[in-house]
Amino acid sequence: MFYVYLLKSLAKDRKYIGCTNDLKQRIKIHNEGMVRSTKLFKPWKLVYYESFLDKHDAFEREKELKNDYTKKRHLLSRLSRSLN
Repeated sequence: MFYVYLLKSLAKDRKYIGCTNDLKQRIKIHNEGMVRSTKLFKPWKLVYYESFLDKHDAFEREKELKNDYTKKRHLLSRLSRSLN
């Protein structure tokens, strides 16, 4: 199983979208400060994830959310209560 996930920083007003095949371990790595792009904003809380059977599908969805402002904005809008 592969996951596209959205994290929210509990320290700053930041969000992070990523992809992994081990969601629990990946969140742990983010919160241990082992990811360069997220270490300054830890701790992180999982807000949302999608699961995929195929790795390619998951990475395409991650790319879509990171690069398509409209799709990212739509997702963030749907999760507005969870992000506050």
